[in-house]
Amino acid sequence: MKILIVGALSAYAIERFYLKHLNEYADTHAEIFTAQNIFLEYYQKNIFNKIIFRLGYQAIYSKINKQLKEKIQSFAPDILFLFKGMEVFPETIIWAKNRGIKVVNYNPDNPFIFTGRGSGNSNITRSIGLYDLHLTYNREIQEQIEQNYSIPTVYLPFGFELSDELYHTCTQQKEMVKVCFLGNPDKQRARFIATLLNQGVAIDVYGFKWDKYINHELCTTFPGVYGEDYWKVLYRYRVQLNIMRIHNENSHNMRSFEVPGVGGIMLAPRTKEHQNFFIQNKEIFMYENAEECSRIALELLKAESSQISQIRQFARLKSEQAGFSYKDRTGIVFQTLSKLLKQ
Repeated sequence: MKILIVGALSAYAIERFYLKHLNEYADTHAEIFTAQNIFLEYYQKNIFNKIIFRLGYQAIYSKINKQLKEKIQSFAPDILFLFKGMEVFPETIIWAKNRGIKVVNYNPDNPFIFTGRGSGNSNITRSIGLYDLHLTYNREIQEQIEQNYSIPTVYLPFGFELSDELYHTCTQQKEMVKVCFLGNPDKQRARFIATLLNQGVAIDVYGFKWDKYINHELCTTFPGVYGEDYWKVLYRYRVQLNIMRIHNENSHNMRSFEVPGVGGIMLAPRTKEHQNFFIQNKEIFMYENAEECSRIALELLKAESSQISQIRQFARLKSEQAGFSYKDRTGIVFQTLSKLLKQ
């Protein structure tokens, strides 16, 4: 089975995990066409390119689609596996399907709700009904696609990718008995965190330009962290706060599995999917609103070290045994794609 993944190779791109683990299967050869990297290299090169693109002159997309077609012709994949797909024209998807290639989409954002420039565009909207299969992390999105487009879907939650060696390194750190939020700011997140700060919860936040959103004596801002430092921060703090964005309000996000996966203590919204994945007050903690979140956070900060250690162990054990890793998630993808080719 030959699979051409279309996406990105960057610190935050989950497609790199699927690329890695798909190639661990016998008789499977996966390669990646880095459409998003090509676009970002152009877009971030200078202010002129940004202005031209925002004015609607999007020749870079035409260049990307031309290169993608050339890659498809040289690689001859059985499956074209698009992650999100903002850079890919609907016409290119049709072109690939006319050559007998199965085309599959996995969108780590909501294809029906765009919250910023990077969350979606008209290529996403116009292509939803063209795919042979949608993989989605969100049950509500799954239902919408099946009802509105009559296209097969498979539920594929997010996961975590962490070596045993790095996990052990993380556990050797001295615990910081504070609350942490790791993620870039927006007005909704800032309002929520401000409520916690006003309730007396000290919080360290990591991300891009948090200092422009919050100025409070109980809040310390840090730049974003990546790679090994990312996992160390997730583990080091007593409490890791998780805040859903509007497109994930009833679902989960990447942090939902990364925090317990490293043995961190997650304080997350009480969504249906969080309740399905974890046991509340044993493996993770959940809140209904900012007031309840503040109360739970303060209780966890006062908890005995032995209790905290046990929670961390339960979170890590569940993540390993329940198949929440990206290696396990890739097993779902492999079986799904194999079945699709036989249809």
